[in-house]
Amino acid sequence: MNERGVDVEIPFTKMHGLGNDYIYVNGFEVGLADPSTVAQRISDRHRGVGSDGLVLILPSDRADFRMRMWNPDGSESEQCGNALRCIARYVYERGLTDRTAFTIETGAGQVKAVLDLLPAPSGGRARVGAVETDLGPPVLERERIPLQGSPPAGRVIGERWMVDGDPLTVSAVSMGNPHLVIEVDSVAQAPVTTLGPRLEHDPRFPRRTNVGFVEVSAPDHLRLRVWERGTGETLACGSGAAAATVAMVLRGRAHSPLAIDLPGGRLEAAWREGEGVRIKGPAAFICDGVFTLDGATPEA
Repeated sequence: MNERGVDVEIPFTKMHGLGNDYIYVNGFEVGLADPSTVAQRISDRHRGVGSDGLVLILPSDRADFRMRMWNPDGSESEQCGNALRCIARYVYERGLTDRTAFTIETGAGQVKAVLDLLPAPSGGRARVGAVETDLGPPVLERERIPLQGSPPAGRVIGERWMVDGDPLTVSAVSMGNPHLVIEVDSVAQAPVTTLGPRLEHDPRFPRRTNVGFVEVSAPDHLRLRVWERGTGETLACGSGAAAATVAMVLRGRAHSPLAIDLPGGRLEAAWREGEGVRIKGPAAFICDGVFTLDGATPEA
């Protein structure tokens, strides 16, 4: 990616959606030859900037903007609900668009973003208060998630699994990225950091999976913690919130619209079968900076 001994300086912006923090690089101005390696180095919370991954904001031939994202382990992911909201705020407040509704191309398809604007200060540009994203319809067929098993076109909704001798009630949903949703009595006591990595690498998921632990507090209120594929537990997961919404509505345990509380805060979700899942929440700037990719440091 860079010749040994040659430092590379990468301008970046750090943002978060309910504590789900990523490093954003403006791909209209900056090119990265090896974003997988950059993601591993820049995401390191002790030797880098520290984040849940790297996101590139890019031009698109199919939509208004394009996102690509990499996890801290260097693997590329299809999309991220919280990152999409951050991109939407970034492109508006940094002057890449004047529109308050636009599309973003992801590895899972196009997403529509709609901005709620706060009153503009005198002589200034309006700020974004919240962003609603339509993540598209969920994918429920096993072979498309992908999840091995029969029938390939069947759904896994409220299925009973035995994992290491323990019974689980699970649902499998893809929001462009795979999710396994596990029903629990209490998210506070859920085995997120032990069962999460175990199921992320379950051989039934050929591309690994995100693992959500959901508690139904009321028909219009869920609590959720998510072990994210390639990252670990995060403070929030937008696509995980969408997957939990779909699973609990199909199970008859919740109805739309509903509130979803994650460790980092609350998201609003709405979904009816046959439509896209809409997620609404905040996006926040943290800082701008320049990351020096030290050419003298051996590649990890």
